Amino acid sequence: MNVSTDPGFYTAEELRSIGFRSLGTNVKIDRTTVIIQPGNISFGDNVRIDGFCSLLASGGLLKIGSYVHIGAYSYLNAGAGIILEDFCGLSQGTKIYSRTDDYSGQSLTNPTVPPRFNKIISGLVTFKKHSIIGSSSVVMPGVTVGEGASVGSLSLVVRSLEAWYVYMGSPVKKLWPRSQAILELERELKAESRAPLAEDS
Repeated sequence: MNVSTDPGFYTAEELRSIGFRSLGTNVKIDRTTVIIQPGNISFGDNVRIDGFCSLLASGGLLKIGSYVHIGAYSYLNAGAGIILEDFCGLSQGTKIYSRTDDYSGQSLTNPTVPPRFNKIISGLVTFKKHSIIGSSSVVMPGVTVGEGASVGSLSLVVRSLEAWYVYMGSPVKKLWPRSQAILELERELKAESRAPLAEDS
C-alpha cells in the first residue's frame, strides 16, 4: 500500500503564477482548491487552506489576513466581499455566503433564472481578529463576527456577533465570555518572530 504524507500544496512559484491580487509569505493552498477570479483574492503571511475548499471571488474581494487557517471542504462565496482578519480560523466544512437567493417565495431562485426574475440578498461578511468558526457552520450575508468571537460547530450565523463571546446553535445564541488570553500569546508570537536569529557557532 502506498501512503503519501505530502498534502499536495502548490509551490510558492506556482502560487505566484496564479495571479492573486496580493500574496504574502508562507502561503499554503492545497491543489484541490477551487479558485475563481484569483485577481480578487489577497493573502497575508502564514496562511493554510486545506483540501477541497472553494474560493469564489467573482464580483467581490476576498481578503485573507495573516495566520489564517481554512479547513478542508470549506466554501467561501465572496460575491459581495469577505474579509478574514489576522488569526481567524474556519473549521472543516464551513460555508460563508456574502450573496444568496431570497427564499421568501417573492422571486425565482438559482442562477439559471434571468436577473429580473430573482432577488439576491448580499452584504460584506467580516471576521475580526481571533474569531473562529466551528465545523459545518454557515455564515450568511452582511454578518460581522466580532474580534475573538467563537462559534461552535453546526451553527447558523444570521446576525452580527459581539466580540469575545462564545456562540452556538441554529441560529446562534450567546453562551458565555471567551478568554482574551490569546492576545498575550499573539504579542509573544510577534515578539518572537521579530527576534534576530542566533548566529551559527
